[in-house]
Amino acid sequence: MTTRPGTINTGTLESRIGPLTYEVGYPTAGTTERIFDELDFQRACQAYVWAIPAMGFWALRRAMREQLGTPDGQMCTFLNFADKAGMLTPNITTAYGFVFWDLATQGPLVIEAPALPTAGGVLDIWQRPVTDVGQTGPDGGKGGSYLILPPGGEAPAGAEAYRTFVSPTNQVWFGTRGLDPDPAKAVAALAAHKLYAWDQRHKAPALTVNTVGGRPWDSAQPADMSYFAGLADLLSSEPTEERDRFFMAMLRPLGIIPGQPFAPDARQTAILSQAAVVGHAMSQALDYESRLPEGQVSPDANWRRVVATATDQRGPGFEQLDERTLWFYEAIGNSVGMQGKTLGAGQVYLGLHRDADDEFLNGGVNYKLTVPADVPVAQFWSITAYDNLTRGPVVSDTRKADVSSRQDIVVNADGSTDVYFGPDSPGAELERNWIKTNPGSGLFLYFRFYGPLQPYFDNSWTLPNPRRVG
Repeated sequence: MTTRPGTINTGTLESRIGPLTYEVGYPTAGTTERIFDELDFQRACQAYVWAIPAMGFWALRRAMREQLGTPDGQMCTFLNFADKAGMLTPNITTAYGFVFWDLATQGPLVIEAPALPTAGGVLDIWQRPVTDVGQTGPDGGKGGSYLILPPGGEAPAGAEAYRTFVSPTNQVWFGTRGLDPDPAKAVAALAAHKLYAWDQRHKAPALTVNTVGGRPWDSAQPADMSYFAGLADLLSSEPTEERDRFFMAMLRPLGIIPGQPFAPDARQTAILSQAAVVGHAMSQALDYESRLPEGQVSPDANWRRVVATATDQRGPGFEQLDERTLWFYEAIGNSVGMQGKTLGAGQVYLGLHRDADDEFLNGGVNYKLTVPADVPVAQFWSITAYDNLTRGPVVSDTRKADVSSRQDIVVNADGSTDVYFGPDSPGAELERNWIKTNPGSGLFLYFRFYGPLQPYFDNSWTLPNPRRVG
């Protein structure tokens, strides 16, 4: 093949996508087709990763509407293990209440928060906090009224008595958790919220509250063509932000253009279907084998601070991409209270995928984790096991996926607590400290600190890596 520096004159060039053939410097028709297919495939894979936070909420919203009978504007409560089995990395200990709202079709949203122990907030469709509500919000748990406006919205007359915030997106999510140790009071605190349209403020309707009731459901992001169909649907009602304009350009040749029907041809469908598989694999790798230097608790610990993304999803000089994939691939929600910056309030998360031997956690292996005494929390701590494929709680015949300081557990004489997880029972009394896992499945752990105290922040209290036993 004859070439000049920086040029391809004629002949065939071997590349990672196969042979590329040129005639007098022009690519042949087959080469151009191959290049465009690869170009669009790469763009689709990156679009999959880019859209992970929004598609996490899209999948949850679809599940609430289609599987749990909860349309926008109504609350669905998730109270126990069975209710939360379809959710990405839920805490089993606290009761949740979720509401989706469309500011474009339903109007500005009013939230009346009760003066009860709750913590939550409003997030836009990209899972960026609009405001915290409750103990970590401006009301500090004392209750108050919030007004959420659509993109570009201005406070209407009469809004002076409301804490007013503008959402960057039309689709928003309100989520809160009841923190009272009495389960009945925690559930009552969820239902005590009022959510309604601004135009209904003079005669506000009662909040409709639905329960899962143990029904099976699923809210993980799809790993097939439906991912991109959902993305097209989600983007059709949202303004394009400056940070996302290049991604919107990359989606156009794939048939995803806001304002136009999503009707991919056979070529686009084949590319998007393959990209969903590879994009999902990329997201999983970014999460489970993180390349980010941030988050490591200590050099000898496999525990990581798993909320890797800032609330605005921006880094110094760049927009966070891998950081938000690490969190939102396996979880939903982010807030000021989850950033671990408030002493004695909010919550922080440590995650773990590997044991003391630096091997991935395996559902067919028995492990022991000794939680040191004096866990630095103002409220409580919990440890939960999740299936690494569903990213939901590990489901076994015990119907138990967590051990918590709010449970009746066995505590050692020195104040430490031994937590066991694996397929085999550690013994009758210690079953209170046991999470049964499933052979043939992988898993990962979250350790949650509710109301973290100073020893957490200065690393004077740390968690060891779990060790294999038996």
